[in-house]
Amino acid sequence: MTTFAMVLQSSMQHEIIPDVREFVGEDESGSFGLLGKHERFMTVLTFGLARFSSGPDGQWRFLALPEALVYFSRNILQVTTRRYFLDDSYDRISDRLNQELRAEEEAIADIKSGLRRIEQELLQRVLDVTRR
Repeated sequence: MTTFAMVLQSSMQHEIIPDVREFVGEDESGSFGLLGKHERFMTVLTFGLARFSSGPDGQWRFLALPEALVYFSRNILQVTTRRYFLDDSYDRISDRLNQELRAEEEAIADIKSGLRRIEQELLQRVLDVTRR
């Protein structure tokens, strides 16, 4: 079986996993799989879990991420995201995904809400100044 390298990149981590046999992820169109020597391919993974098998035993490992850009070219899969978690246990990574990534998404939603309030206040002040 032809293998490929996977490069995982986030704002805080970077690692290369050689000898990946298969990668399974999900984008807006549904689940898909990649094998070695796949044609050039690019998509955006949705929030959730992806999995891949690697090494001589082909053991499955799980990758939790909020969203990610996936680019496969020249037998290298690049996965770029804000943050990711990697684990051999589906149960552990599912729990971690639910706890940490959901909390992060809620924090981002709070920040966006705060920015909207600031924007509304600034607009109100501009209107007050123009009325005077």
